[in-house]
Parts: sequence; structure tokens; C-alpha cells
Amino acid sequence: MSTTAEQMIEPDLAKTLAIARLTGVFPVAPTPFRANGDLDPEGMRRVLDCMVDQGVDGLCILANFSEQFLLTDSERELLTTICLDHVAGRVPVVVTVSHFSTRIAAERAARARAAGAAMLMMMPPYHGVGLRASEQGVIEHFAAVAEAAQLPIMVQDAPLSGVALSPSFLVRMAKEIPLVSYFKIEVPFAAAKLRDLVALGGDAIVGPFDGEESITLMADLDAGATGSMCSALLPEKIREVVTLHRDGKRKEAAAAYARILPLVNHENRQCGLRAAKSVMMEGGVIASDAVRHPLEPLHPQTRASLVELAREADVLALRWGK
Repeated sequence: MSTTAEQMIEPDLAKTLAIARLTGVFPVAPTPFRANGDLDPEGMRRVLDCMVDQGVDGLCILANFSEQFLLTDSERELLTTICLDHVAGRVPVVVTVSHFSTRIAAERAARARAAGAAMLMMMPPYHGVGLRASEQGVIEHFAAVAEAAQLPIMVQDAPLSGVALSPSFLVRMAKEIPLVSYFKIEVPFAAAKLRDLVALGGDAIVGPFDGEESITLMADLDAGATGSMCSALLPEKIREVVTLHRDGKRKEAAAAYARILPLVNHENRQCGLRAAKSVMMEGGVIASDAVRHPLEPLHPQTRASLVELAREADVLALRWGK
């Protein structure tokens, strides 16, 4: 690319968009399928309504926990339309646009903006275990997406990509591409990385976020995280912790987190993306907790333990549809 990242962004627009700080809890919406594996559009709408009732500050669609890697391009477009139309501005919606191809990621970003997205999320470009971009390639990739959509971008820093993103490089991205201003950190030692990111980046780091089902939430909040992108399993409980911590009530936040930690741990270590679906099915939000092959359903014992822990935590998803 012949233009620099700075030249590709309109400075005034970038500054304006970055001012609207998004904080709090932005869970990932699961994608419901019917028992035969087909998309369940009505189930998707019910998931969104449940999440709004959970009191979320915003939500994210088409992420890894949405099984985005099992969706066709046409399904992605349909889901984007369904979700943005149905949420209808009740909360901000983050649309995931990750792809190894810069062109495809930029096209996805432009469509997301047209549909009404408030922000984009994307991982650095990768494919399989061997294809990676150089640091300059990563910068150009994100700059092209920013130019195409003119929306704030959240960098998803997760082990799945296999791309090492140092705090200093993330700060470079934020300073060279003003719209790259949110960072979801879900790597080992996330709190240390968040702390370094905030210290090095200053005002360029608009939204440091916790991730990975909020398994390290308290440490990440202590390190400067201003939000969490958890699953749709128990966002109302995660939000209580985030709010208490933000209000300076750390002891109360720690106590609230301790009460839900068994469920958070079970989701993170035993269930993964299947947890929210199973609890939502149990609670009448969706008709099926099916995942697409080659993913496998939860073992009955694992599912029973999940539901038991969810009942003990009194999560809304377990009673929303009953």
C-alpha cells in the first residue's frame, strides 16, 4: 500500500468517533441453530431480547463465541441484518469482521457500518498455524478497515490467532490509526498486559477490555480495564462486578465475583461457547442448544453441572423464557 495509515484516516472524524467512550459489559451473542443445524432467526431475536433484558451496556455479534467460523458469508449478512434491525438502537452493537483477507475484512466493515454497527471487532490477520502478516502488514490491514468503515475498532488479542501483539505495538496501532482505540485482552497474564497498555498508551487507549469469559475479571479491572466482553451466560452478574469496581467499591465487587466464580470457571474450563446456549435452552430462550459439526454437544454430566451452577447463581437466562 502506498499511503500511510495516518493518511488513510480522516483525523477529525476519527477524533469525533473515539470520543464516544463505550464501557461496561458487552457480551457476545450466541448464534442459535435448530436441531438440524439450520439457522434459527426467531431464536436469534429472542437471544437479543434476553440480552437487552440482562441489562447489558452493548453486545457483540459474529464473534468466535458466535461460531462465526461455522457460518457462510450469506448467513453472516443475514445475521448482521437481523441483529441490527432487531436491536434497533436499544444498545450499541459491535460487529466482528475478522478475516485474513484485508479486502474481505474491509468489505465486511463497510456493510456493518451501513447496517448500523457502533463498533467493529477484529483479530489480526492469520490463517491456520502458518500464515501471519508482518507488523507493517497488520497496521495496513487495520488501517484499510478503518478507512472503509470510519468506526471505532476493537482489537481482539487472543491466543487463537497465534499472533503476538506486544503492548508497544498495540500502542503504535492506536496512535497511527486513531479509530483503533479499543482492546480486548484475553491472553495469559492479561492483567499485566492491560496495565502496560494503559500506561504506555495514555489517552490513545480509549477502551481497555477484559475478555475470555471474564475469568480474570478482578485482576483485569484492577489493571485498568473499563469493560468486559463476556458471554451471554451471566452478563447481569458480570455487570454488577464491573459497576461496583468502577464506583470504588472493590471489596463488594470481589465478593460479588466470588459468588459467581464457580459458574465462570465451569464455563471457561469445561464448556466454552456451548454454555450460554445450553442455559438459554434450559431457560426457554431458544429451542435448541445445537452447535455445528465438528463441534460436539456438551456431555450430559457437564451440562447438568452447568445448569446447577447457573441456578445457584440465579442467572436471568435460566428463567427468561419461562
